[in-house]
Amino acid sequence: MHTILLTFTIIDTVKAGWRMHNEDIIILNIQKNPADHLAGFFFKHEQMKKVAIQGVAGAYHDIAARAFFKGEEIEIVACLTFKDVFATMRKGDAQFGIIAIENTIAGSLLQNHNLLREYDTSIIGEFKQRISHCLAALPGQTMEDITEVHSHPIALMQCGDFLEQHPEWKAVESEDTALSAKEIQDGQIKGRAAICSELATKTYGLTILEKGIETNKRNFTRFLILADRWAAEQYTKPSEIKKASIVFTTHHEIGALSQVLSVLSFYHNNLTKIQSLPIMGHEWEYLFFIDLTFEDYMKYKQSLDAIRPLTKNLRVLGEYSIGRQQL
Repeated sequence: MHTILLTFTIIDTVKAGWRMHNEDIIILNIQKNPADHLAGFFFKHEQMKKVAIQGVAGAYHDIAARAFFKGEEIEIVACLTFKDVFATMRKGDAQFGIIAIENTIAGSLLQNHNLLREYDTSIIGEFKQRISHCLAALPGQTMEDITEVHSHPIALMQCGDFLEQHPEWKAVESEDTALSAKEIQDGQIKGRAAICSELATKTYGLTILEKGIETNKRNFTRFLILADRWAAEQYTKPSEIKKASIVFTTHHEIGALSQVLSVLSFYHNNLTKIQSLPIMGHEWEYLFFIDLTFEDYMKYKQSLDAIRPLTKNLRVLGEYSIGRQQL
């Protein structure tokens, strides 16, 4: 048997798809050829993708991440908040992040638009996930036993009609759908139910009291997949880029935004979303977040050059392929 002590002094290998620090020490007990074993060890770490998500195992972000990277080996890095997702990527503890950006019922997640602008990340993909909620509690509990229902505020809103049928229940907001399920299991809390995914009920051993409790069955969330801004190009194929997300402000003049949109249309860009956000400290001035789809990448690039004189602080948040929708 060969025993090998590995002390890593490599500080940052983002482009290789993995990262280790000089304090990492690994002991390998090798039965066969050390060179062959080491090659396999490094190949595995090179291929492993670390994906930061908001929430814990069983969260909808977890489901979306595994669906987007289907067939690939990934490691989920759980984060309490969306800001933590960006901070985790900045520290190098994950190569990828995934965040919800809009929902067909709840609308846009405004805080995430600002985070996209504030951090050095780039959108490399999108995924549209069907959201179906379950009401779950400890095994043996019934609907009559429930006094409180815990979940993320958006999930509570999406199940508003169902909750209105049970005015005796107290709706309590929490950080995450799956975390609500985990807390019930960890604390063995009777009388409490969670609104969460079916995966979360299986992950934390809860009983489903009712499925499909969302008000609108056409309930979809669009997730964005993020990478470090300086490494993003290696994760996208130029031939598949058909969508872009940009942000800018306009000059404080009559028709300023209309002019920008007219130019984008002239270059055959299809505007799929526009979201305005106020600029902190600048009364009545706004940031405009725009999603565009296009067939001709060169015309799209020309359109950006054409609108630069009409905008301020123009930034491309990402160029990527149009995401599939999972039912």
